[in-house]
Amino acid sequence: MIRLEVWGAYACFSRPELKVERVSYDVMTPSAARGLVEAIYYHPGLRWIIDKIYVLSPIRFTNIRRNEVKSKVVSSAAKGVMQGNGKPLYLAASQDIQQRAAMVLQDVHYVIEAHFEMTDKASPSDNPGKFQDIIRRRMEKGQCFHQPYFGCREFPAHFRSWEGATVPAIGETRDLGLMLYDMDYADPANITPIFFRAKLEQGVLSLDHCEVFR
Repeated sequence: MIRLEVWGAYACFSRPELKVERVSYDVMTPSAARGLVEAIYYHPGLRWIIDKIYVLSPIRFTNIRRNEVKSKVVSSAAKGVMQGNGKPLYLAASQDIQQRAAMVLQDVHYVIEAHFEMTDKASPSDNPGKFQDIIRRRMEKGQCFHQPYFGCREFPAHFRSWEGATVPAIGETRDLGLMLYDMDYADPANITPIFFRAKLEQGVLSLDHCEVFR
């Protein structure tokens, strides 16, 4: 088991039901927490499972406006260029730009409690002790494969290992409703979102034995 302290100025864990303007969940989602841990250490021989998310700072929202592109390069366009159709394969930001509002979290601070399970892709030389030593060393040295972020890449996350015996979570309890748990990639042609009934208990979002919905 590891405990990872993460903090940053802004975060946006977008609700999938609100597509036009981005609105963040009140608390970091389990999939965002998993992605953050994987940014520090990922290996095909292990699978990260998030156990708890501790909220250390009061939940605060703020509104911002950002410039975004409204289009994306689709696979059919890339395939056409590979076949020599001569069309350009790029997006001109000055022509495709649009301004969108977003309701994001401000001054976020969490402790992620997680553990990993070995997968069938682990090599004979891999073992839990080896992986545990690697992840702890990387957390202590601040090493990562890419910059961790809170939902959007423009919201970077700072991190370090949490060494305290207890975690001083905020003493707040609230029903968070249905929250995105993760995505099911078992069938690449039919990727399915997984949701769960989330509740913050004394500042802790516990994921032990939570009931999920597809």
